[in-house]
Amino acid sequence: QVVLIESGGGLVQAGGSLRLSCAASERTITMYRMGWFRQAPGKEREFVAAISRREDVTYYADAVKDRFTISIDNAKNGVYLEMNSLKPEDTAVYYCTAGRIYTIYVNPGNYDYWGQGTQVTVSS
Repeated sequence: QVVLIESGGGLVQAGGSLRLSCAASERTITMYRMGWFRQAPGKEREFVAAISRREDVTYYADAVKDRFTISIDNAKNGVYLEMNSLKPEDTAVYYCTAGRIYTIYVNPGNYDYWGQGTQVTVSS
């Protein structure tokens, strides 16, 4: 059973930073591609970033490239999303997810397991 538990969301002013955490088992982080998606009110869920040990790759959406960093902490079995230079348009519920490797990384249908989500609100 794959369980993903997010934390770290909150309210921040534009230009600020937040760090999201996703707790998962070592097996999950090793076997799956780990990703972050977000969903704003009235919008579809969109890809943010992904990382895969087995594929040895990281991916970022153009909207967050150079501002967000996804990483894995091997000692803590955690997946992190460091978010800097936050903008009001980054406001959304952020979801940690685990999906199949060697698939199209932006497609949420290729991710099989989802956390409960954590709210990020960026004020202007």
